Amino acid sequence: MQAVVFKQEGQFSVEDRPIPTIKNDDEVLLKVLAASICGTDVHILASPPGHPATEGKILGHEYVAEIVAIGSRVENVKVGDRVCIDPNLTCGGFCSSCKNGMPNLCEHVITYGIFEDGGFAAFNVVPARMIYPISHDVPVELAALVEPLSCVVNGCDKINVQPGQSVVVLGAGPMGQLFIQMVKAAGASKIICVDLSDYRLDIAIKSGATHTVSPNKNDIREFILKETALGVDVVIDCVGSLFDQAVSLVRPGGQVLLLGLNSHALPAVKQYDITKNEISVKGTFISKFSFAKAIHIVESGLLNLEQLITHRLPMDRIGDGIMAMRKGEALKVIIYPLDHEE
Repeated sequence: MQAVVFKQEGQFSVEDRPIPTIKNDDEVLLKVLAASICGTDVHILASPPGHPATEGKILGHEYVAEIVAIGSRVENVKVGDRVCIDPNLTCGGFCSSCKNGMPNLCEHVITYGIFEDGGFAAFNVVPARMIYPISHDVPVELAALVEPLSCVVNGCDKINVQPGQSVVVLGAGPMGQLFIQMVKAAGASKIICVDLSDYRLDIAIKSGATHTVSPNKNDIREFILKETALGVDVVIDCVGSLFDQAVSLVRPGGQVLLLGLNSHALPAVKQYDITKNEISVKGTFISKFSFAKAIHIVESGLLNLEQLITHRLPMDRIGDGIMAMRKGEALKVIIYPLDHEE
């Protein structure tokens, strides 16, 4: 089979790999139907890299598949089921984080598509406890977005946006777009999206943003105060380096949610302002008991996920998709490891 393999810093190759086989009785063999390029994949392939990965492993952690074989102890699914894959394999309750109900912070987590072979391949083997059935009625392209949506659902559960509240989303990439759609579904009355890209801001309007603003054209704080007087109820930083700006835009008593990751960002934050204005600051990391909920949301058709898919490519053109994402000319790029017949 063909597979996209991480070679070394800044390099990948599309090469032939043997079709994997089930080696343990709790595993399933998957035929990958569609996979989505994540921003993390782009960071892995940057030079210098923005995220670690294991050389020689098959990339791709956002994917949907069909079960073609199961191990002898697998009972939760059957051959022919369509499934989404939670790529983060936790220790199952041995570490302190898992024991305290925080499996997303597992001290021994292994991510498939980063540290083990993932979904940019025709076939893939994973433990059965990583998979979740999804309706065959859901297009495979939308099913491939369950993983990033599960991360957004985790964040939304923390801020609990109420009808009529106002929200600022910093960053109009795929995660920002998903947050816009989710807070709109929750009833937010004013949704302001901030981004440098007019292309992404245009899509943000289609996702449900009521206002868009570019730092190149406006003073962001002045714009927000004009629209809300005190600031917004919730600010969501999907960039990973805008904590200082988030604090300046939220109202007294409001919430700041930090999703984006950037280990090099060191914004100066005035703690006095957080204390004096009773601002709640929350971090959110990957999914936390939110994968099944994300599948229900996708199956319901509640969100307009189709508009987030800007490219559909065969696997041998994955380099074009990665380049489009680097240039900011794409949101979600869907890769088909096999001939696409739908």
